Amino acid sequence: MRRRLVNSSSVRSVGWSGGTLELEYVNGYTYQYYEVPQPTYAALLAAPSIGAYVNEHIKPYYEVREI
Repeated sequence: MRRRLVNSSSVRSVGWSGGTLELEYVNGYTYQYYEVPQPTYAALLAAPSIGAYVNEHIKPYYEVREI
């Protein structure tokens, strides 16, 4: 999956394809979150704090797997 670099102190890059959101964290770990709607991905990219958005709107709601 292609990811784009983002300006965040906790997330290095993000990608989305077919409902799978992929986040690469600055600590080197990469996770995939499943069944994430495209508008949620768009809101993540537009959020003033990507890390806060992930903690509030992604982690509590979507199945995740480390890759």
